[in-house]
Amino acid sequence: MKKLFIVLLMAGLFLACQNGKKKTDQGENDKVASLSAAGATFPMPYYNMVIKDYIKKTDVLVTYGGIGSGGGIKSLKDKVVDIGATDAFLSDEKLAAMPGEIVHIPTCLGAVVIAYNLPGIEGLKLTEAIQEGIFMGEITKWNDDQLKSNNPELELPDQDIAFVHRSDGSGTTFIFSDYMCKISQKWSDEVGRGKSLKWPMGIGAKGNPGVAGTIKSTRGAIGYIGSEYAFAQKIPVALLKNRSGNYVKPSIESISAAAQAELPADTRTMLTNSVDANAYPISGFTWLILYKEQAYDGRSKGQALATLQFLDWLISPEAQAVASKVNYAPLPDKAVTQARTILKSVTYNGAPLLTEQKE
Repeated sequence: MKKLFIVLLMAGLFLACQNGKKKTDQGENDKVASLSAAGATFPMPYYNMVIKDYIKKTDVLVTYGGIGSGGGIKSLKDKVVDIGATDAFLSDEKLAAMPGEIVHIPTCLGAVVIAYNLPGIEGLKLTEAIQEGIFMGEITKWNDDQLKSNNPELELPDQDIAFVHRSDGSGTTFIFSDYMCKISQKWSDEVGRGKSLKWPMGIGAKGNPGVAGTIKSTRGAIGYIGSEYAFAQKIPVALLKNRSGNYVKPSIESISAAAQAELPADTRTMLTNSVDANAYPISGFTWLILYKEQAYDGRSKGQALATLQFLDWLISPEAQAVASKVNYAPLPDKAVTQARTILKSVTYNGAPLLTEQKE
């Protein structure tokens, strides 16, 4: 029995030495903590699904907080997350204000829809002029003559219009206001484009979930939200007259049509008010953003590589196939190619990281 104890003890010491050697060989730089991302609520349903799949696939814990695009940009600026998320690309001025060079990785396309609460009313059609009138507070009743003449087949009620908008810094607001600036000179002059705006009127709510919930609970309400939130809560959405004069509903096909134009190398572009005849006019990319140089604030090489491996998987066919399941459009091939080129430019102490992935 004594001999058996000695043998087991020696075996245990041998294994401990081997484990210790393995840990030493790996070094502190190869330790990978969980990955954290935060920002836009617009793509949150998609991110929640693919992150769940990624955790099952790799056992790497990834967390995502839907705090709005403004919050995501600030969180990355403050270096409290590995990845920020935004529906509004950073302007040259905003890029210059960041503590390091930032790159944008497009992850999918989505639609900002005009959702409304009018029981029994489906198929509402809105022109550019009517949208300007509603969102500038000049059309205040659902039975306004402009609305009635544009929708003669609908029995529009004598009901006040309640405009619901975001109260937080929001990429969804940026996409919506970018579109409004393109179709309305009055909006451009008096309200403008941005993640946070000085609204002419309306009810503020936080996040896409907050706006969707307020519209659903308020008869006569109208507002802008990410398409998935309208579809999930079964809130009717308007058909919008696009640049070619066609009334278009948001769909995978009509959202994808907006991305047919040439893209800049850094992918920072707005897709609103597309010239494509089949395009839904309030479509756009959503991006994950990160520092191009990943060796900062004691960040380990393993942590940096894990961040890039997750992003590289997110633009893969496997992850992109999930997008349409939650009413987002997958990236066109040219956007995937450009996103992968950008990922390959990300470095750790000046050396590219993706080349170190194991096949």
